[in-house]
Amino acid sequence: MKEHSFEYNTFIGGWYIPENVCDDLIKYFIDNKAKHISGQSGKVGNVNEEVKKCNEMYIGGKIDNNNEIINKYFKNLCQVLNLYLKKYDDANKTESFSITQLVKIQHYNPGDGYYGYHTENDGFGINRNRHLVFMTYLNDVNEGGGTEFKYQKLISPAKKGLTLIWPAAWTHTHRGQVSKTQHKYICTGWYSFNE
Repeated sequence: MKEHSFEYNTFIGGWYIPENVCDDLIKYFIDNKAKHISGQSGKVGNVNEEVKKCNEMYIGGKIDNNNEIINKYFKNLCQVLNLYLKKYDDANKTESFSITQLVKIQHYNPGDGYYGYHTENDGFGINRNRHLVFMTYLNDVNEGGGTEFKYQKLISPAKKGLTLIWPAAWTHTHRGQVSKTQHKYICTGWYSFNE
């Protein structure tokens, strides 16, 4: 799997999954409009379009237990996680962790975004168990569309197949770059500590 080069001390890892996996997820999203909801931020069910504006759909768990498209994504994601843990082995010297929350496919229209800086583990509710974040860019966005990491002073590019993993803590406060001209699709979720 091809690696995207980030500086080692950023604790951000990135590898490219196959593009056809991304195409299949976008098609799956488009074909399942009845499952779309407005983008949520913070507490479950919280919709505030001044903070985050997108359409999203949950995948994984019992919803898609035997879905070949979803299973293929998770198989590739597992490879990315293993590469991340090989690079940052102390991330694996913790309580056991797994994907315990449903994963989201998100679609941002031009001008939409997660506008403000935020962190994935803010200490509240189910968020407090989040250990690592993952995000896959499902399409290329050439004008904006990346992810800006505040303290690492870097912007990851929105390149099709690029799958990022990073720590969920405040050290990796981040926000999405808004594209005013292009659509953006991502798949994102968390590895959380098992209770």
